[in-house]
Amino acid sequence: MSPEEAQKSEDKYNKSKVVHSILRHVAEKRQMPLEELYQMFGWPLYKKFGHAYDAFKMGLNEPELLFKDLHIEDDLKQDLVVNIKRRMTPQAVKVRADIEVTCFRYEGVDAVKSALMAGESCKRDGVEIKIKLVAPPLYVMFTHCMDKQLGIDTLEKAILKIEETIKGFQGDITIKMKPRAVTETEDMELAALMELAERENAEVSGDDEDEDEDASDSDAD
Repeated sequence: MSPEEAQKSEDKYNKSKVVHSILRHVAEKRQMPLEELYQMFGWPLYKKFGHAYDAFKMGLNEPELLFKDLHIEDDLKQDLVVNIKRRMTPQAVKVRADIEVTCFRYEGVDAVKSALMAGESCKRDGVEIKIKLVAPPLYVMFTHCMDKQLGIDTLEKAILKIEETIKGFQGDITIKMKPRAVTETEDMELAALMELAERENAEVSGDDEDEDEDASDSDAD
């Protein structure tokens, strides 16, 4: 099998998994045999459209196309449409990049802020850019959009703008993770890292206050 044929087979398999998952969920909800649902709905769509997945995609905008010439009860139609939309409506992708931005000149913190604001200004219609501090000098920048490549391109442009701005202050930028789509698990790991950094920062601040109080007591003595 050639690479092209292998890719086509994999795509067909993945489509079939989605179709099977939707039909299985509806069958379980209605407590009806899965094969019966395939007979009255799934297999006719395969025969008519080549693949039920392609029929489902068209049905997102025109649900009536799915049931043309099929004798299916209205409540079953509703369950099928709801599950198809839930599983197949495009979801926004989160694209993220991790960067370190530093400036040891007089402008310091202000230079870093200016550079990050310049990066955020590179947003496009429907593609907002947000940048959050993890722990100095590490920052995470991210966006949510329907088009993964558009999100990647937008963050790459923002990174170039940050680099141009910070180097104008004789600062520097290091890319720790290039822009890419991230998973929910990676998001949870980042949230845990930010929480840990915040907690450690709070503990350090508390230690500083204790030292100041100790110094004051010593002066009083």
